[in-house]
Amino acid sequence: MVTIEKHDILLGPTERVFENNGVFNPGIYQENNTVHILYRAVQDGNFSTIGYAKTEGPLELIERHEKPLITRDFEYEKHGVEDARIMKIEDTFYVIYTAYDGINTLGAMATSKDLVHFEKHGIITPQVNYQEYEEYVSFCDTCGLNPKYHHYYRLFAEIGLVDDELRLLRDKDVVLFPRKINGKFAMLHRIWPGIQIVYFDEWKDLTKSFWEDYLKNLTDYIVLDPKGIFEVNYIGAGGPPIETDDGWLLIYHGVQETTKGRTYHAKAALLHRDKPEIELSRLSYPLFSPTKKWEKHGIVDNVVFPTGHALYGDDLYVYYGAADKYIGVAKMSLSGLLYELKKQL
Repeated sequence: MVTIEKHDILLGPTERVFENNGVFNPGIYQENNTVHILYRAVQDGNFSTIGYAKTEGPLELIERHEKPLITRDFEYEKHGVEDARIMKIEDTFYVIYTAYDGINTLGAMATSKDLVHFEKHGIITPQVNYQEYEEYVSFCDTCGLNPKYHHYYRLFAEIGLVDDELRLLRDKDVVLFPRKINGKFAMLHRIWPGIQIVYFDEWKDLTKSFWEDYLKNLTDYIVLDPKGIFEVNYIGAGGPPIETDDGWLLIYHGVQETTKGRTYHAKAALLHRDKPEIELSRLSYPLFSPTKKWEKHGIVDNVVFPTGHALYGDDLYVYYGAADKYIGVAKMSLSGLLYELKKQL
């Protein structure tokens, strides 16, 4: 088992209007001893923006902005700019977040050179309705596609919304790898219920025709599907994968269905270094689970939702949302975690 040390709440709601309901699911970028935190800030009415804080070392808070860093500017994100993940490649910061318009949750992107000024590039995930989606993925059924990939199509068909052109395929938990792989950008995303990977040369390549072809061959791009009781419902990527000599370490969330409702756990898997679409191993048990009062009770109970990390020597600090209200930090040994994963190879 991996030894986990949980720290107290790092950040929580304040009286400021933009973050008076919840502060959670932080995107993390480590710059030497400094940790930049781009967190989801929720105000009453469930309207989200991205707030900013900074620590010296993994835990000492030294700065926190009084206004949002990234705001809701466009129709596709009019209800929420949510759950940012951040990665720097070469001289550019890529902030990938969930854009919520009140109906749809889709992956969107902003870039920055300085984490002060941001340029938004719009939606980067498929923009197809569920009728179109079902037509595309039907090509995959003979290839062993998990039946759960049809769940939302069937659900919306039952209530007469399946061909609603305004109700698009849900795609979130979008995470960029920290470097190009074989000369291409590599990105994880979550079409319910699993985690998929997409490779591309340029962001402009992510056109509707690109995604149509991708969905017709979806089984080729599934990295992880739910497995075991702790993630039986669905899973989603956490922070950017961590490159190690043993492969890419992925911290992700798994959702367990219980008689008392859903419980979100932090999980861990190891992916092939050159072909990260190949799963090498995953922990059969949670890395950590909701145990503290502020993880078990909040806006959404029983949630730990990892979204970023910082590494200090062998000490891996995982930052996570707790009960959709707070930000927590869990510390563990990187080598110890890799040892546990390699035991299952």
